[in-house]
Amino acid sequence: MHLQNTGLELSHLMRFFREKIESLVKGWNRRPLTEADFHRLCRRHRITVDEMPLRVSGFYYCVMGRHFIAIDSKLPPARKLFVMFHEFAHYLMHAPNTNETASYHGVGKPTRKEEEADLFALVAILPLTVLRRSSAASLVEDGFERDMVEKRFAIFEKHGI
Repeated sequence: MHLQNTGLELSHLMRFFREKIESLVKGWNRRPLTEADFHRLCRRHRITVDEMPLRVSGFYYCVMGRHFIAIDSKLPPARKLFVMFHEFAHYLMHAPNTNETASYHGVGKPTRKEEEADLFALVAILPLTVLRRSSAASLVEDGFERDMVEKRFAIFEKHGI
């Protein structure tokens, strides 16, 4: 997924959503959000979370007005955290929607919504405070995938967040 290809759209979106996101997701871009933060947000928004072996990393779906996030239980910790916040971003930014819908992480061509969810998740787990005190190499050593780290630094360079 190439965040830089949709820079104008993401920049406009982030200005629009930034206040909303910061008011709903305490600590976003100020401290690394954790799995406990994810579960707390899901409880607050009445999203049912299921972790189980899946063929995809995760997906968000809505059925009969109820919201669900499914996460592949086999994912390594940093990827799992990224996928959790990516799927929560679909709920937060592209829903709530009471129609039946589903968004699958990593399936199909990258769309604007996927790029937005990636941006939200990367900022959630690698906030400015972490970028300022860490190098890309040290973040990779800490278990973050190189492409995630590169995308996060690119988001900072392009959008200042």
